[in-house]
Amino acid sequence: MEPSTCLIYDGTFHGLLTCVYTAFEEKLVVNNILPPGTPQTDMFAENMEVFTDEAKAKRVWQGFQKYATPRGQNAIYYAYLSELPKIELDILRYFQHTFKFKTSVDGDLANNHILNIAQTAKKVAREKHRMEAFVRFQLTKDNIYFSNIEPDFNVLPIIEKHFTSRYSDQQWIIYDLKRKFGLYYDLQETRVIHIDFSKNLSSLEEKEHLFDASEIEFQQLWKKYFEATTIKSRINTRLHHQHVPKRYWKYLSEKNPLHN
Repeated sequence: MEPSTCLIYDGTFHGLLTCVYTAFEEKLVVNNILPPGTPQTDMFAENMEVFTDEAKAKRVWQGFQKYATPRGQNAIYYAYLSELPKIELDILRYFQHTFKFKTSVDGDLANNHILNIAQTAKKVAREKHRMEAFVRFQLTKDNIYFSNIEPDFNVLPIIEKHFTSRYSDQQWIIYDLKRKFGLYYDLQETRVIHIDFSKNLSSLEEKEHLFDASEIEFQQLWKKYFEATTIKSRINTRLHHQHVPKRYWKYLSEKNPLHN
């Protein structure tokens, strides 16, 4: 029996594509692909560290584009952004299936790996659209509009285009507290940033330090307006939760005001 290998990569998409290249080049029997800090559970597999190689990653992706549809290409990237356990192995199997048959395989849902990629990509796409709908900006004292998010999946890379296009006339930051990086638009370009926040970002004292006084007043006014215009007898809690799941309430001013 051929020994199996667990590939360790740096967590980047190009790093993952380099793993795909390595698996093919060295004819490896890969049983897992793990990002940094993830414990290996198979004691019989040999660990192999793979260093990101842009040229190899580009070669894999260009080869994949010859056969994959745009939907299949998006599915691979969206699935990668899910950060779900074992998703890298499903992605490798997707590539192997594609290169074996030299055709698009995104419709082959009888294959469990293809099916899981498709289902995961849909979940990430749903999270993307919800972030685009529910992100609320707050004006800071530096005249920058700021929003913090904690999405289930790493959707910042795929919401960048939407917010850069829609809010091109103002400086803004969208920060992922869970993954500790954000996007900053400075009226010219959008770039990735890292900020060392206070551990208690949600505290009243911290918010008064960060946000403009007019922003705090506006948030209070908006909450009062929302409460005043709500017809309690017509509230459909089940329908409301269906359209605006409770885990997104923390992004909405009317649900999570600066001043409680």
